[in-house]
Amino acid sequence: MTENAIEIRALRKTYAGSAKSGPKEALKSVDLDIPKGSIFGLLGPNGAGKSTLINIMAGLVNKTSGTVRIWGFDQDSSPRQSRLSIGVVPQELNLDAFFTPRQSLNAQAGLYGVPRRQRRTDEILQAIGLTDKADAYSRTLSGGMRRRLLLGKALVHDAPVLVLDEPTAGVDIELRQMLWAYIRELNAQGKTIILTTHYLEEAEQMCDRIAIIDKGRIVAEDDTDNLIAGTGAKTLVIHPAQPVTGDLPELRGVTVERRTNGALAFGYLKSRHSAQDILDLIRKAGISIANLEAEEPTLEEVFLQLTSARAEAP
Repeated sequence: MTENAIEIRALRKTYAGSAKSGPKEALKSVDLDIPKGSIFGLLGPNGAGKSTLINIMAGLVNKTSGTVRIWGFDQDSSPRQSRLSIGVVPQELNLDAFFTPRQSLNAQAGLYGVPRRQRRTDEILQAIGLTDKADAYSRTLSGGMRRRLLLGKALVHDAPVLVLDEPTAGVDIELRQMLWAYIRELNAQGKTIILTTHYLEEAEQMCDRIAIIDKGRIVAEDDTDNLIAGTGAKTLVIHPAQPVTGDLPELRGVTVERRTNGALAFGYLKSRHSAQDILDLIRKAGISIANLEAEEPTLEEVFLQLTSARAEAP
């Protein structure tokens, strides 16, 4: 048995064109391995291909070419088994307003062919904190409760792989912490978790391994710590002798952040620039330096450098 929960090879997806535009290639020969038992982050800017990739894995979108194996089952030769091996928590709150949480979970279990005697409805309701709302109409639930119900629906068939598409978008801090605690518990029980999120600090804290997708291609993939350390992302923080009120100096491939304390943080890839390049840029801009320091990169800085560098490449 493979040690990967998901194996993707040469995956392509091209959407048909319209009268105003030609075909759009959303995925461009994607290769990806997601280890069993991991919390795996799939990150990328809007329009990078994340949703297409997730929907193909879930069996909701047909691929153009390539192979996808879920828990060892090939989507083409074993479509039913591969679909039963994955549960998806969508970003959209798509619930039947006139179903109660109990009815929603039972209906979802029925769709997956789970026999009544094997359904874990009450167990799941308790786990997601909706026991006291089990028989209330979904339309009366708060946004946070609805998001928890979506998680519950993805758990009804006890799939070994769970995909969370922006699970904490628009939820408060308390609910976010509750969701992450439960997700860690599910992972400790052996479930493989795939996470997409725009909260990169969250991904850095939660994920064992991360892949970054941009313009339909995987541009980086590694263990989280290795990814942050190995991309060569650097940040040089300049404390000007006098406040800088005008336009900030620009250099291709370098991001500049104006901080609340007046400092300027220059992010760059050491493969493209050096600290001396940044210092030369500052001197040319006529900025006097009172102090400077180097900072260890964060996942957010690595993400911005990788995606912005590709955007600017000729």
